[in-house]
Amino acid sequence: MKTAMSRRQSESMALVGLFAALIAVMGLIPKIDLPLGVPITLQTLGVMMAGCLLGPWRGLQAILLFLVAVAAGLPLLAGGRGGLGVFMAPTTGYLIGWIPAAFTTGLLMALLPKATALRAAASAFVASVLGGVLVLHAFGIAGLVLVAKIPLMQAFWGDLLFVPGDMLKCVLCALVVHTVARALPDWRLGGRGA
Repeated sequence: MKTAMSRRQSESMALVGLFAALIAVMGLIPKIDLPLGVPITLQTLGVMMAGCLLGPWRGLQAILLFLVAVAAGLPLLAGGRGGLGVFMAPTTGYLIGWIPAAFTTGLLMALLPKATALRAAASAFVASVLGGVLVLHAFGIAGLVLVAKIPLMQAFWGDLLFVPGDMLKCVLCALVVHTVARALPDWRLGGRGA
């Protein structure tokens, strides 16, 4: 019994580390800078995938591991950024928002139907839109207002620049979940059965 528990914990730790590394690798894709001081990156796709594929708690742990590494100075954010300074910039709300975004995405994925690969993909899309777009953007807008001192309506309209790309990321996340559900039918999508 103790060996099985240790194996499950080891698997969980490995997945958390793997997804933190995956988000770091996504930071190698060049960023697109916008006037708000917040770049468009592929890393938010990693946040969505962490929630959908790992579930709320392990997805949250993967994001925390990644953000701790960034805070420690590792240049893991798109454009080679890292250190505590990134948490004092206009990106603050978005970076902090990765935590509740991954958790919410994972929680929704755990609650939504996943009986078939197609249903799992549809659930991943819905979970990504609600967690990875709505929750994340709410934190991002709050960060722009509180840290960058941008007026609320200007922050809201500026944030809308990210929505088309993030919706595309939701589709990509759904496609990844569909592929995983077909190739690995025993995968605990959204942490189900964990």
